[in-house]
Amino acid sequence: MTEEIIIAGFGGQGVLSMGQILCYGGVIENKEVSWMPSYGPEMRGGTANCTAIISDTKISSPILTKFDTVIALNQPSLDKFENAVKPGGLLIYEASTILKPPTRTDIEIVPVEAAIEASKMKNAKVLNMIMLGALLKKKPVISIESAIEGLKNVLPERYHDLISLNKHALEKGMELAEKVGVPA
Repeated sequence: MTEEIIIAGFGGQGVLSMGQILCYGGVIENKEVSWMPSYGPEMRGGTANCTAIISDTKISSPILTKFDTVIALNQPSLDKFENAVKPGGLLIYEASTILKPPTRTDIEIVPVEAAIEASKMKNAKVLNMIMLGALLKKKPVISIESAIEGLKNVLPERYHDLISLNKHALEKGMELAEKVGVPA
């Protein structure tokens, strides 16, 4: 199993953290991992993306142009990476802020209203964990337990009181992903 993922959105949405959590979770499960961030000089509010590769075998290169999965948190990211999903792959996008949804018919498309759900949870910062939960439902590359352990490595210790909220957000994302999606 090798899963090549790109996560993209605005800086400050937790894009890079999502990739780190996946990779820490992969390490916990004794998998090979690669995490490669990319962001503009302005960071918060600018564009950000990261590539995360989780594999049972050695990873030959972290440089990719096509992905098994794309997670897009905003319209510019969806516009840029929709065509980077391999045929038969998976595209998960934040549906409550996307005005022009994806149009491909050769991939599985999963709209997730993560911003709305994060608002209901009274913490906009869990949007990324809702999206991560959707990914783990559709493609369980790591377990939810490993994702939580990965979160503990990424989240500064002073915020560890938010781990239960983040676990709830992961579970909510899994629940939302179960209800939607059009298989390729």
